[in-house]
Amino acid sequence: MPLTFPMALTWLRILMIPLVLALFFLPESWMSIHSRDVLACGAFIVAAITDWFDGWLARRWNQTSAFGAFLDPVADKLMVSAALLVLVDLGRVGFVIAFIIIGREIAISALREWMAQMGASSSVAVNWLGKFKTAAQMLAIPCLLYWENYEGIPVGIIGQVLIIIAAILTVWSMCYYLKKAWPEIARKS
Repeated sequence: MPLTFPMALTWLRILMIPLVLALFFLPESWMSIHSRDVLACGAFIVAAITDWFDGWLARRWNQTSAFGAFLDPVADKLMVSAALLVLVDLGRVGFVIAFIIIGREIAISALREWMAQMGASSSVAVNWLGKFKTAAQMLAIPCLLYWENYEGIPVGIIGQVLIIIAAILTVWSMCYYLKKAWPEIARKS
C-alpha cells in the first residue's frame, strides 16, 4: 500500500495524539498553563482540519483505500477520546459526558463491523446526524482545551455548551443507527 498524501495526513493525526497528551504532563516550570492550553488547542485544530482534508483529498485525487477508510475513523476516535480524557482530568468535562461520547463511538463501531459481517453495512452508513455530532465535538474540544476567555468571549462556556450538544447528538445518532440496524438484527438473530 503506497503512502499517499491523504494517508500521511491520517498518520499525522495519530502521531499528534501523544504530543497533545505530553503537553499536559510537562512541569509548569517548562511551560505556563496558558501556553500549554493554547498549544493543545492548536494541535487539536490541526488534527481536526486534517480529518476533513484527508478524506476530501483522497476522494478528489481518487486515492481512497480500504485501509484508509478503516484508519481515518480510528484516528478520529483516538484523538477525540484522548482529548476528552485530558479534559475530564482537568475538570473541564464531566466523566458522564465523556463516557457517553466514547461509549457511543465504541458501540457504533462494533455495530458497523457486525452489520458489515451480515452484509448490511449500508443500514448504518454515516448520515447528517453523525456529521452534526462530529462538528459539535470538533468545535467543543478546542474551546475546552483553550478554556480561557478570548477578547471577552467566554470560550470555555461555549465549549461546555457545545459538548453538551455533542453528547445529546451522540445519543440521538446512536438511537438512529440502532433503529436503522434493528430490522437486519432481528431478521438474522
